[in-house]
Amino acid sequence: MASLFASLGRSLIKLLIVLPVIIGLSISSPAMAAQWDAETLTVPAGSGGQQVTFSESEIKSASKLFKSNCATCHNQGVTKTNQNVGLDLEALSLASPARDNVDGLVNFLKNPMSYDGEYSIADTHPGISSSDVYVQMRSLNDDDLRLIAGYILTAEKVQGDQWGGGKIYF
Repeated sequence: MASLFASLGRSLIKLLIVLPVIIGLSISSPAMAAQWDAETLTVPAGSGGQQVTFSESEIKSASKLFKSNCATCHNQGVTKTNQNVGLDLEALSLASPARDNVDGLVNFLKNPMSYDGEYSIADTHPGISSSDVYVQMRSLNDDDLRLIAGYILTAEKVQGDQWGGGKIYF
């Protein structure tokens, strides 16, 4: 009986060693690398149909900028103060003016407007125009804003429905 327990113990130890390795291999980065193709990294530059292609390193830098400046309120592309308005492409395209392109998002980040474009929300949403209130915006330049916009526009392509999915995923 003792040898049975010893054998089971050794098998359990081997399983505890192998299991994390298998899990790690199943979620490692090579699967994500396949998603960083030119189509994924190409997004609308402006409302006129122009396109811009970001590099993988730009999007990785942009991810850090987004996480340190925007994710507190927009984790996974959800708007925590109004979960019905996300950062998914459909919601961005329905804003006025449309924010489903780099120029539209950069303009919004400089001077935040309500979803219908009727009034400024700079006193409640971080923007360059309100950097006296939202000090984290002081360190962002136009290139940083462009990168953040590129990250927002590519995130749904990489993360699918979980990006900006609103209250069904959050």
